Amino acid sequence: MGVGRRAVAVNPEFWRGKRVLLTGHTGFKGGWAAIWLTRMGAEVTGLALAPDQTPSLFELAGVERRLVSRLADLRDAAAVQEAVAGARFDLVLHMAAQPIVRAAIEDPVGAYATNVMGTAHLLQALRAQPALKAVLVVTTDKVYANAETGRAFVEDDALGGKDPYSASKAAAELVTASFAKSYFDRLGVAVATARGGNVIGGGDFSRDRLVADIVRAAGAGETVVLRHPEATRPWQHVLDCVAGYFTYLQALAERPDAPRALNFGPRPGGPEVTVGELASLGVAALGARPWRHDPDPNSLEAKALAIDATRAREVLGFQSVLDAPEAVALTMDWHRRQAAGEAALDLCLEEIEGYETRR
Repeated sequence: MGVGRRAVAVNPEFWRGKRVLLTGHTGFKGGWAAIWLTRMGAEVTGLALAPDQTPSLFELAGVERRLVSRLADLRDAAAVQEAVAGARFDLVLHMAAQPIVRAAIEDPVGAYATNVMGTAHLLQALRAQPALKAVLVVTTDKVYANAETGRAFVEDDALGGKDPYSASKAAAELVTASFAKSYFDRLGVAVATARGGNVIGGGDFSRDRLVADIVRAAGAGETVVLRHPEATRPWQHVLDCVAGYFTYLQALAERPDAPRALNFGPRPGGPEVTVGELASLGVAALGARPWRHDPDPNSLEAKALAIDATRAREVLGFQSVLDAPEAVALTMDWHRRQAAGEAALDLCLEEIEGYETRR
């Protein structure tokens, strides 16, 4: 895509009336996806566990009132089969997961059960869907074997993972590819994976999330603590990330030649932003205390991580439009206004409308 050309936008006409199964709708990214999909007129069924933190975007924005919400544990194959049975879906966006690195280190078996077997249970249940056109399984930028060189990973790089979270998501990639080749390809159903970067945005209240930690610390008048301020991450606003997933899923449904794995992250060639730099932007935006460093010598988290999203731009015409400072500003403005009494749903819809106009 040439310099100065507008990036492709999400197409509301495509989504209007589509029957979409969205897993993880009770989570942060899933909540934004649910709000956006229903705004475009999609008929959405959500499948997930109940929210695991209070407050949650799911509850604050009344996501449950916008869709059919089915609460089930992906680790329970029978429950997944029951939740999917009796409904017909055109498209599936699988976002449900155990997404926290340190939580996976604390409970590796639980992380594997959710991220690997949960994906297998869902794909097995979807084999009986007669109208299905495409399935997109969301994994992570951490699926790659990371030698800490700082080089941005491309889709053809080897998969790996030195911690349970990363390894579980790499394994989910293999599970997805095996189901695609063994079952879905012969049915003409496109099944693929999307590898997203580190996502920030309003409504993220999860444990061990940088933005959530900053917001909590600011609200309590405390100092946010960073374990690895020097670490680099491919920061991306939730709207850029979700827009990429929507664009990819549409391409999978419409184009037989669409690739079966794509990276989604910051614009290629953009500056690297460290954890400390992003935290400084966040505390400044909220008027909070400066962060402090409390190193964790036993941490397994990668120090350098970057992904190359060039292929998504070349194949889909899609690229992120918000850089890290803009993403932080939007995120902190959302939290500041929500804490002051503005409705979470109104804030989400306002940001979505502004994002659509910008693209």
